[in-house]
Amino acid sequence: MDLQQNKKLKISLIVSDLSASGAGRWGGAVRTFLLYEALKKLNHEVKIFGFVFGEESLEVAQSNIPIVAIPCAYHSGFIKAAQKLIKQIDGDIIYAVKLKPTSFGLSIIKKITARCPVILDIDDWELSWHGGEQWKYRPSLKQFYRDTLKPDGALRYPDHPLYLKWMESLVSYADTITLHTQFLKDRFGGVYLPNGKDTTLFDPSQFDSEASRIRYGLTGYRILMFPGAPRPYKGLEEVLAALDRLNQPDLRLVIVGGSPYDAYDNQLMQQWERWIIKLPKYPVSEMPAVVAAAHIVVVPQRDTPAAQAQFPLKLTDGMAMAKPILSTYVGDIPEILGGTGYLVAPESPEEIAEKIQWIFEHLDEANQQGIKARERCISHYSTETMASILSDVIKDLQLAGKV
Repeated sequence: MDLQQNKKLKISLIVSDLSASGAGRWGGAVRTFLLYEALKKLNHEVKIFGFVFGEESLEVAQSNIPIVAIPCAYHSGFIKAAQKLIKQIDGDIIYAVKLKPTSFGLSIIKKITARCPVILDIDDWELSWHGGEQWKYRPSLKQFYRDTLKPDGALRYPDHPLYLKWMESLVSYADTITLHTQFLKDRFGGVYLPNGKDTTLFDPSQFDSEASRIRYGLTGYRILMFPGAPRPYKGLEEVLAALDRLNQPDLRLVIVGGSPYDAYDNQLMQQWERWIIKLPKYPVSEMPAVVAAAHIVVVPQRDTPAAQAQFPLKLTDGMAMAKPILSTYVGDIPEILGGTGYLVAPESPEEIAEKIQWIFEHLDEANQQGIKARERCISHYSTETMASILSDVIKDLQLAGKV
């Protein structure tokens, strides 16, 4: 299928945070850069715009990607930085990544001033990090004074949950919405756009698993790999508790990259250092070699609103690399795997332990399931699939006369 559009367009991807704890983490392997790659396959001119907050630096390895990054202080510099950024946004289409003031809010302003359409991509329920529907802002007068007038006041932070709630009320200002889970679709409507993987880069035929284990110091171990950022809702504590139950000395949980948010992975190390091997963060170009070292990729999400709203990128890492995948019955995970992985109840160390034992006792069969997972990834969750869906989204805007 020819994915190229008849008309080459300028598309501005507006990103809420390009710093190392935002979209800049993982060397550009997060959804922002998947959207970029998919749009480039359609032969459009794509540029990324966003902020680099605080003292952090821009950490995006792909130097060939055109990026406009504006430094911004967390509490006091947003308005000036936003004015600078808005002036430089020049797309025929504005594509806001995340339902935040720092992306969608700016995109609404640009839509009004430049009369260009806005696509909104929602990949998280942002309020879920703050208690969801239960969150309320009811400050005393004294607290409101502190929040608004102090140099580090909470309301000076552009991603305060009050502003996130306001953004939800403005979703109708988007001309089109794309999202990647049924949870988000039920909440906001829009077009399903799954996370894709570059299955030519993530190609297991190009790597030798044992050579990768030697390369990364993992020889002699049976490797459960988590190639993502540890957070409590991602269920690693249950995996580590399962390893306690199994008590088999050659099992290891390998955490790749660590947390860009906090010291949670260090907390895990304090309790379960015996079972954990930490690897550093690698550029996306090296991640296939890293994942090749795994015997099993683990994605043990807990059943929380944050997890239900997410499409874990770690799933397609494992699927593309034809690895046995151990995950949980949470959100869209069963649908994504489509019977090609191994599922257990969330927050169940007992079931995880049993399934780990079973997989290693039937490793040839599990590896065959991994091959089926790769086939499913190619057909349903590749960047080509993303490009095909985005082609239709853009054509609809053109037919509506908005571009």
